[in-house]
Amino acid sequence: MVVRRVREHGITRLTLDSPHNRNALSARLVQELYEALAAAADDPGTRAVLLTHTGNTFCAGADLSEAGAGGAAPLGLVRLMRAVVELPKPVVAAVTGHVRAGGLGLLGACDISVAGEGSSFAFTEARLGLAPAVISIPLLPRLQPGAAARYYLTGERFDAAEAARIGLITVAGEPGEVLPAVLDGLRAASPQGLAESKRLVTAGTLRAFDRDTDALAALSARLFASDEAREGVTAFLERRDPVWAR
Repeated sequence: MVVRRVREHGITRLTLDSPHNRNALSARLVQELYEALAAAADDPGTRAVLLTHTGNTFCAGADLSEAGAGGAAPLGLVRLMRAVVELPKPVVAAVTGHVRAGGLGLLGACDISVAGEGSSFAFTEARLGLAPAVISIPLLPRLQPGAAARYYLTGERFDAAEAARIGLITVAGEPGEVLPAVLDGLRAASPQGLAESKRLVTAGTLRAFDRDTDALAALSARLFASDEAREGVTAFLERRDPVWAR
């Protein structure tokens, strides 16, 4: 099991627990997380979901070691992100490590996110011959346009303070200090109030899923199958510079 689940005081904590690959979005992790979210949605004792992680990485993005990464994977990630957005209960992310590429899409789908001082973020796709395709569905409505252009194109790393400034996360602060007040606030709200309030703030993102999924999933699959992406992914796995960076 790579997603651990426990419920305490109305909060279901889902922990990404695949440190050997930095909690990458393997087919197994995506499926287990999807199933855990569905279980939380059906659990009357769950008022909100807290998404966290083991190790020094919240999520490293796609598991590039898996075959067929350009096939079903984009649609699998869309399904997972949409499940987070559609869940009738708030999803809160607690980040105390690094987030890369597709992991940013998972983070951006959450309703509230808190990241500590040791966190870092980067859209690394362009450096691999790819693009932040399907993850743009929940992210672009959040991000400042100028910041999206800069970080999509350069792949630069940035910290939690910058992530909060550009709209990627809600709060830059240590989760242990920030989350108690957030979770107490969610416990104080009624299930109906939470569900309908969340529906208001996610309506535009869900319309974007309806509008853009097919085109962006096709773009992702096409890029993964390209010669440049094969070189970029191979270079990454071999820990060398791709040919265009030499």
